[in-house]
Amino acid sequence: MSFHSTNDSSSSHHEPYEVDECRGVLRVYSDGSIVRSSKPSFNVPINDDGSVIWKDVVFDKVNHLSLRLYKPAAAQSGSKLPVFFYIHGGGFCIGSRTWPNCQNYCLRLASDLQAVIVAPDYRLAPENRLPAAIEDGYTAVKWLQGEAESVDEPDKWMCDVADFGNVFICGDSAGGNIGHHLAIRLGKESAELGRVRVKGYVLLAPFFGGTVRCKSEAEGPKDAFLNLDLIDRFWRLSIPIGETTDHPLVNPFGPFSSSLEKVELDPILVVVGGSDLLQDRAKDYAMKLQNWGKKIEYVEFEGQQHGFFTINPNSQPSNHLMSIIKGFIAQNST
Repeated sequence: MSFHSTNDSSSSHHEPYEVDECRGVLRVYSDGSIVRSSKPSFNVPINDDGSVIWKDVVFDKVNHLSLRLYKPAAAQSGSKLPVFFYIHGGGFCIGSRTWPNCQNYCLRLASDLQAVIVAPDYRLAPENRLPAAIEDGYTAVKWLQGEAESVDEPDKWMCDVADFGNVFICGDSAGGNIGHHLAIRLGKESAELGRVRVKGYVLLAPFFGGTVRCKSEAEGPKDAFLNLDLIDRFWRLSIPIGETTDHPLVNPFGPFSSSLEKVELDPILVVVGGSDLLQDRAKDYAMKLQNWGKKIEYVEFEGQQHGFFTINPNSQPSNHLMSIIKGFIAQNST
């Protein structure tokens, strides 16, 4: 419900009114107050048949952040499975590991990939603007390193089956942006992570921006699942105060961004829907890195919108995407 200011001269102040709203779960008011609903914006049933087991773990006590771990129920102690991060989307403003759309996708990833899935939360904007979310993604990866190298109390639930030398980092939308920045920060072969070796990155419709509109943004359907108004709103609420969408955290090839031409990177799979307003930016990202000799695989799903794989996880395109991810892991696990 929105509030409007009053003209009653007896009132000592103006009542706050709603200035921004995101998918019904985040409301920002004129006085700077923020209201978050405890209900997810995706109210779908959770498809948990017991073939995958999961649990929550705190990975950052200071910022009260948790992650959700998944593994196939049939995984035997000593049988090493790849570790696959899934960093959720939501324009840096909404979303959670606990939302049913995220949980359903992680259950399927664990089952189909036969992998340990790590699904971290991160601080959300506008309460915590960028780079908070990117720092939290890094903290989650460092948490995994701590588990891999723990001598005293390793978490046997995970450590008995996780192959820490075979890690993949996947990010969905805003999570894809986080994944990109992790790839740059960790560099090729992720030497700073000790026993943990990142073998590749999967960027699912990575959320990038810029002050100059690309064609897919300018000409995309107004009723798209992720439309231009919502894109602009997410950036307005998440970028550092006083900055524009050419900030290096938003636009990897913008006027203020460092060149990536000489940066050595692990393999990256970039995936986007052909009807996604982010399509042109994702393609431009992949083509520029390819032209600089990076090992980049670009896959575009004709006619698919933003988040098609979580919105309809059992569709033919979603099934095809899962087989592509599986192939990417197999190709880069050696």
